[in-house]
Amino acid sequence: MPLFRSREENGVLTLSVLAYDLGATSGRALIGRLTDRKLVIEEIHRFPNDPVQVGAHLHWDILRLFHEMKQGLIQAKNANAGDLRSLAIDSWAVDVGFLDKNGELLGNPYHYRDHHTDGIMEEVFRFVPREEIFRRTGIQFLQINTIFQLYALKKADASVLAQAESMLMIPDLLRYFLTGERLGEFSNATTTQLYNPLTQSWDEILIEKLGLQASIFPQVTMPGTRAGEILPSIQEELGVPAIPVFTVAEHDTGSAVAAVPALTKDFAYLSCGTWSLMGTEVTEPVLTDEALELNFTNEGGVGGTYRLLKNIMGLWLLEECRRTWLKAGQSLSYEEMIAAAQEARPFRSLIDPDVDAFLNPVDMPQAIRDFCRETGQQEPQSVGETIRCILESLALKYRYVLEMTERLSGKTFEGLHMVGGGIKNAMLCQFTANALGKPVWAGPTEGSGIGNILVQYMALGDIQDIWEARSIVRDSFSIQTYEPQDAAQWQEAYERFTSILR
Repeated sequence: MPLFRSREENGVLTLSVLAYDLGATSGRALIGRLTDRKLVIEEIHRFPNDPVQVGAHLHWDILRLFHEMKQGLIQAKNANAGDLRSLAIDSWAVDVGFLDKNGELLGNPYHYRDHHTDGIMEEVFRFVPREEIFRRTGIQFLQINTIFQLYALKKADASVLAQAESMLMIPDLLRYFLTGERLGEFSNATTTQLYNPLTQSWDEILIEKLGLQASIFPQVTMPGTRAGEILPSIQEELGVPAIPVFTVAEHDTGSAVAAVPALTKDFAYLSCGTWSLMGTEVTEPVLTDEALELNFTNEGGVGGTYRLLKNIMGLWLLEECRRTWLKAGQSLSYEEMIAAAQEARPFRSLIDPDVDAFLNPVDMPQAIRDFCRETGQQEPQSVGETIRCILESLALKYRYVLEMTERLSGKTFEGLHMVGGGIKNAMLCQFTANALGKPVWAGPTEGSGIGNILVQYMALGDIQDIWEARSIVRDSFSIQTYEPQDAAQWQEAYERFTSILR
């Protein structure tokens, strides 16, 4: 008798897949069940993703994540998942692990917020100009990008780089642990700032200029490619069958965009979580001088599309404030923080969420106060003032980036689709509608997990294309509409906000 049993609902066979959706603070395993063009998802396992500081460096606990993925498989087996036909992984971007000649992991991957890339961008620009890097890759300049991480390792004469035979990004690495197959995936490869969208391959000229070994870069496959099956040793260990493993849009934002319930091809999205990623979907990368000047990015998507977008710091600001207050003995729930923000005076203080000082400060509330003082504003003192400052500033930055997206794409957007865990914050959703002066359509919450599941069904032939997938999202999940309010106040705040941008 098979371990994963077929399941029928109202006489219709339920087709199930398993998605691992790994974020910067937590991971989850989700079962997706597709029945008669309706998708139901069930979270069967959730776990923290806590980075670990060792000496001078911040690392991902990659083996713990793999252990938790195994627990997810066990939970899937016990959850009567039906005929589990495949599984796939999506995660954050830019970070990598290295394998030696024997296929053994060389150390825990660095966390993108580790300080080893401080000052590295400017050093790279001295021998490879910004303009050349952008023309070859189309990627936004952030010091966390893989290109700068690899050069920092090269400069430090890191042993992992010297011994590496293969470099794999986080979902590629975890997939390798499951299958033994060393493959890269398109959407995540593009985020490295070492992939050339015009040649559709790793950029060997950039790799050579950085003094890296081209041989360590894996073959790149498109979302929806079969990438092996679970290893016999894991089958025996967990008591599971040889489940096929697929690539999806393995950068979680790529998966989230696949789940945007858009009705037309000209839509704008905001994937909202620890990071906020805002943009639109295009068929060709936008590599213009203006895109470079505005520091936009062209990341790969499903079906060979590109996500013309910009990274915005996101709810990391709020999460870090909460962590700082907790260290000081002030334990606050998110509900308590939002309630305090509702009581605070509007537009008292505003920040640019994307200044370097907010990337990984020791004390986020103090970093916010410092910015406000340096820009001639009142410093937020209370919890409510600080949280309101963050949420209003994020909403105003969303408007700023949406306007730039319209300029670069030549499109005009009637509203904004918001997906991801951040949409649970109703205050942020309403503030965003207010700032834009346009409706916000919020949902689904588990955007990246749903997109992961949909691409698996596309690969299996159960869904025809991405537009059928988006139609299924509209039919399966509730979408909440936020209409703009208080237009005059928000316009005045926006004018003040743009004056403090750096």
